[in-house]
Amino acid sequence: MADFVTIEKGQGPEGRIAVVRFDRGDGINALSPEALRQLTDAARSFEDDAGTSVVVLTGGKDAFSAGFDLKDPEGRARRDMDLGTLRRHLKLGPRLTHAWHEMEQITIGAIEGFCVGGGVALAVALDFRVMGRDAHLRVPEIGLGMNMSWQSIPRMLHLIGPARTKQAVILADQRISADKAYEWGLVEEVADPGHAFDAAMALAAKVAAQPPLSVAMTKLTVNRLAHALDDLASHMDLDQFALASFSEDHKEGVAAFLGRRKPRFKER
Repeated sequence: MADFVTIEKGQGPEGRIAVVRFDRGDGINALSPEALRQLTDAARSFEDDAGTSVVVLTGGKDAFSAGFDLKDPEGRARRDMDLGTLRRHLKLGPRLTHAWHEMEQITIGAIEGFCVGGGVALAVALDFRVMGRDAHLRVPEIGLGMNMSWQSIPRMLHLIGPARTKQAVILADQRISADKAYEWGLVEEVADPGHAFDAAMALAAKVAAQPPLSVAMTKLTVNRLAHALDDLASHMDLDQFALASFSEDHKEGVAAFLGRRKPRFKER
């Protein structure tokens, strides 16, 4: 089984920075079920790591992630699953974003190229995001007859507010440039093309120089206050996703995507 994720610990000042690299080497970095599992395991591997206070998550040089892998055999098998089996399989995504969101370490995403769908869901589960100036974000789920899930809607809402969240999610074909993402508050820093990782490491070094216990407790306090009602508001998004996946519009959306044509939705 291929390793899509590598972890390098002991980086930066006092060795308190770790780098997690997600790179499938294919230029698009799609999130197959196996990639979701490996990224979840990577986040969980820091649970008892007192020596690391900052984790930088980076993708490939051409792409952070193209989102869920619609062509992966395990992923495509969802089409034939009964509802119970499908619900269990759909937990892979929220399990991933929850693992990264709940980490005690400060997390920073370095985004180059493009960050799409599930890639955006992962990025907004982090504490900070740094983006190359020529990179872009896109949330295509609705255009595929699905809904944006993995509990990312409330996370986006906290970052950019209700109208921008609707704009980003509902206008599925809209690319969000790095400058626009910065203007909206979706990313914290824009770097020169190809230098998002360097900028993320510079930010990580500043965080790593702070007292680790105070940093961890502050992160926990902010997260608990900001996200107190998130689970109440978004616990249904998995079931909404499952429901949407049985719709004709979803089948049409995926067929149109794979066939590179414009979909025709009929509200059924």
